[in-house]
Amino acid sequence: MFFGFYPNFSYYCRYLNLKYNNVMTLNCVVVDDSAIQRLSIVKLIENHSSLNLIAEYSSALETKNGLNTHKVDLIFLDIEMPVLNGFELLDVLNNKPQIIFVTGKTEYAFKAFNYDATDYLQKPITRERFNQSVEKALEQHKLKLDFNETDGEHIFVKSNLKKRKVYIKDIKWIEALGDYVKLVTEENSLVVLSTMKAFEHELPEGKFLRIHKSYIVNLDKVDRFNSKNVEVGAYEIPLSRNKKTQLVDALNNI
Repeated sequence: MFFGFYPNFSYYCRYLNLKYNNVMTLNCVVVDDSAIQRLSIVKLIENHSSLNLIAEYSSALETKNGLNTHKVDLIFLDIEMPVLNGFELLDVLNNKPQIIFVTGKTEYAFKAFNYDATDYLQKPITRERFNQSVEKALEQHKLKLDFNETDGEHIFVKSNLKKRKVYIKDIKWIEALGDYVKLVTEENSLVVLSTMKAFEHELPEGKFLRIHKSYIVNLDKVDRFNSKNVEVGAYEIPLSRNKKTQLVDALNNI
């Protein structure tokens, strides 16, 4: 077992548990301009084993800014809020997580359906009704994961004058080689004409992290790390000092 540098040992234990026991957990946020209503939902979330509370916000604008720094699977969203209401927030989001609307009124239910909401909870919320809603979200999340696994999320790269299909789950890391990058997979290595910055944009958000000026690593392949290196199997990849905190946050969000 690895006992090297790790700033949050309790999180590391939880990360290992999720990684090796395949426990499905949804990262979620609560958005409501009422502190009392936020507190009631937060308590329900904290008592649910499949939910991980990332943040709570009192306005839609605050939420929009917060979502730029966190990977979120599920939003418990109030509708009637000042400046921007819940629907207007969704209109300006580029990447929309699952939405469970939480409101004291029934009149928005049809509109919520048009926004492809996972569920619509009317205040006050019972624990039983809340848990039913979360089960719907977990089921949808699992369907999405199953679809990606079946579809085989992939990219095409040009190597040795041929277009090659590379599955995302097989990529271990990417290494800079001057005007080229070396793509290291479970089976082999491919040399591709590209800059690191350009290739980074081809990768799915939240699954990879540039941990050094010359290395991008698949977060799912990280076995352990210390203050200087990230280990992927038997290989040690250098870790920049200013990337340590970002790596911990990224592992927390996968």
